Amino acid sequence: MLIGLVGKPNAGKSTFFKAATLIDVLIANYPFATIKANRGIAYVKIKDLAAEFGKVSNPREGYVRQGWRFVPFELIDVAGLVQGASEGKGLGNEFLNDLSAADAFIHVVDMSGEFDGEGKPTENYLSERDIEIIENELDKWYLGILKKVWESFSRSLEMQKKKFEESVAKQFSGLKVTQEDVRYAVQKCGLNVDKPSNWSISDLGMFAQMLRKNTKKMIIAANKIDRPRGEENFEMIKNKFNYPIIPCFADGELALREADKTDIINYIPGEKIFEIKKDLNDKQENALGGIKKIIEKFNSTGIQDVLNKVVFDILKYVAVYPAGSTKLTDSKGNVLPDCFLMPPGSTALDFAFRLHTDIGKNFVKAIDVRTKKAVGKDYVIKNGDGLEIMTK
Repeated sequence: MLIGLVGKPNAGKSTFFKAATLIDVLIANYPFATIKANRGIAYVKIKDLAAEFGKVSNPREGYVRQGWRFVPFELIDVAGLVQGASEGKGLGNEFLNDLSAADAFIHVVDMSGEFDGEGKPTENYLSERDIEIIENELDKWYLGILKKVWESFSRSLEMQKKKFEESVAKQFSGLKVTQEDVRYAVQKCGLNVDKPSNWSISDLGMFAQMLRKNTKKMIIAANKIDRPRGEENFEMIKNKFNYPIIPCFADGELALREADKTDIINYIPGEKIFEIKKDLNDKQENALGGIKKIIEKFNSTGIQDVLNKVVFDILKYVAVYPAGSTKLTDSKGNVLPDCFLMPPGSTALDFAFRLHTDIGKNFVKAIDVRTKKAVGKDYVIKNGDGLEIMTK
């Protein structure tokens, strides 16, 4: 799974990325501070299964803090997108291509109104324009990819009498398009798949948009909620778009995570409280005091909420632990060292194959570590399950 960060220049994408991953990237108050795409590991936050048994996990990947388990996934931050990016303006083409493998997008939108659509300083800029511009550029990006091959591709489909959904999914697999995605887009658009060569440019544009929306689902991180007009602008857009919109304070989250890392405070990502562990100077006290007021008002900085929502609610992935039904440790004594994120609808058999091909091939049953009951290969995994796979 790969999640892409998109947004205009100066929206705070790199700050969001650094706060989520603690990777050292350039954060600057000018457009296109990000030139090369950054990849890093972010984390979803779930209850640690080991805590239910009076234990603490020893993760091989990710980490545990006070009963919470943080499970890793990959995040990519690309250069800011501007109007015309799909035609090469700014740093558009290269970075749109970097996003092709993403499963979903987090659109970081600047709520401050202090920077225009190109990331240049201004006043009273309408944040909703950024959402419209980025959506339009993403649709044009998809349309451009389709247009390059559509004439020859559609005629080939008709001449060879190939299955439309299967052929389109195969042709555009690099965008993670599935047959179900194609079928959904065709039905929504009411298009005739028997004669795709007769589709107008409008038909193709409608099809491209529907494919994009279904293959690159999106959530909006309404960033810079702490700025003077941040909350006002958030209230203006929160019900205008058909996307989940979460108020965010990326600067505050980054400050809290770095203070936690240096042992100045104790902070669990996603919480609205933190504990001060050292004496602070005036600058630190004022900064943390300001952050405290914002996160108490909005219940958190919003960063962890966005990460969890895109993985669990939008993509509907589930976290599952490989575990023994009689003990939670591996051969080295590590408690629940692994936790995997599985796609929606994954079964116990899918999970067995995720662990190892031989385990999948020799699957007999799975044991639920909580109930000690056996489940079959068709059991659909629930978020937070712990399963022991029994083989022959």
